[in-house]
Amino acid sequence: MPVSLQDQLVVAISSRALFDFEEENRLFETGDPQAYVDLQMQRIDVPAPPGVAFSLVKKLLAFNEPDHQRVEVVVLSRNDPVSGLRVFRSVSAAGMRVERGVFTQGRDPFRYLKPLGAHLFLSANEADVRQALAMGFPAARVAIGSARAGENHPHEVRIAFDGDAVLFSDEAEQVFQKRGLKAFQAHEKRKANLPLPDGPFKPLLAALHRLQQAGSQTMRLRTALVTARSAPANERAIQTLMSWDVGVDEAMFLGGLAKGEFLREFEPDFFFDDQTGHIEHAAQHVPAGHVAGGVTNSRVVSETPGRRQRSK
Repeated sequence: MPVSLQDQLVVAISSRALFDFEEENRLFETGDPQAYVDLQMQRIDVPAPPGVAFSLVKKLLAFNEPDHQRVEVVVLSRNDPVSGLRVFRSVSAAGMRVERGVFTQGRDPFRYLKPLGAHLFLSANEADVRQALAMGFPAARVAIGSARAGENHPHEVRIAFDGDAVLFSDEAEQVFQKRGLKAFQAHEKRKANLPLPDGPFKPLLAALHRLQQAGSQTMRLRTALVTARSAPANERAIQTLMSWDVGVDEAMFLGGLAKGEFLREFEPDFFFDDQTGHIEHAAQHVPAGHVAGGVTNSRVVSETPGRRQRSK
């Protein structure tokens, strides 16, 4: 009988999201891929430094036990197979167990998300992230310059999510973009008891909830909703989570306050948001990833001068 990943949390991740390959990548971007391969071969036994999502992956893998595999991490990379050798050796040197990888030598890797049944795709390539989101997979472009995760919670995975266009659909954000803040607040108050449609990261939150409920003798999971919604718009967000029968451990309704300092205190292993400005600020404090979907990331909006942004 074929092996199945059906009952596991499946994370697909690019090599640049997992490890710091920025020096090598700069060589690749000069247009000399062979020089890049040669450099990787020269360093094949030199473990790569941790990347933005390293802490998240290592902690998630710690949920696995010898007789119970709860999390599967698959390297999904535009790297060539030879460079993939260094990736796997770096994984081994870090004490992690990652057995599967797909290396496409410059071709689109996202098409392999479907057979993997991935619950999350992390990559440094924005085009790949957009394609994955369009296919219905939770995906984020890692902010390469992000601060690395802290070490204060070695036995707890901490993940923080924005609300609209991330956990929830961008329905309310569309109202704000078209009609402004007062219309947004009135819209959300009127629909307070009507759950928001699913956002792109609802499947990941649901999978994390199942992992949390399954329990572990050594690891815990803590989630947070970090949004600029404030009363009364907070009610619809909570009602939506209740309708999903999925909770978060912390909820921050910040009413437009900058999120970075609050995230610094929460100390997540990763934070997801759909607005680049918020990611840039958050990345000064914590590992962060941009969810390139929703109305704020549409071409029409991005090309409109002076467009409004509401921190969600």
